[in-house]
Amino acid sequence: MLSYTIEYALRAAICLAQSEQGMTTARIAEIAKVPADYLAKVMQMLRKAKLVHAQRGLGGGYRLRREPSAITLLEVVNAVDPIERIHTCPLELESHGVALCPLHRRLDDAIAQFERAFSETTLADILETPTSSPPMCDLYVLPGSGGAR
Repeated sequence: MLSYTIEYALRAAICLAQSEQGMTTARIAEIAKVPADYLAKVMQMLRKAKLVHAQRGLGGGYRLRREPSAITLLEVVNAVDPIERIHTCPLELESHGVALCPLHRRLDDAIAQFERAFSETTLADILETPTSSPPMCDLYVLPGSGGAR
């Protein structure tokens, strides 16, 4: 259901949320298991959406612009592959117009539920959810995190 672009952006945002220091694209790609070339494009989209800040030079890299508790999953998603609701018949049938058929109504309802769930969930919520499998921290100790979470 989610594009690779969305998945990669969410993984990158979670990586940055776990670190108090900036991270290079190469390091994020390694931890998040994302192709570095593709991730570079994703990071540019996140930067353009003002979700991350890029710093060049020694000690540079990407950082979140706001606290993880202030960034929703929906913001990350919409930065790279915006959610599109179904407002009119996707088949462009004149007889349907804005009155969606039962199939497209159900599809739009599912999109609305997704949108609501992601708008109510922050990066911090993901990190704070009790689990036996913390996000992407099987083998890595992130800089500034005090250890694997």
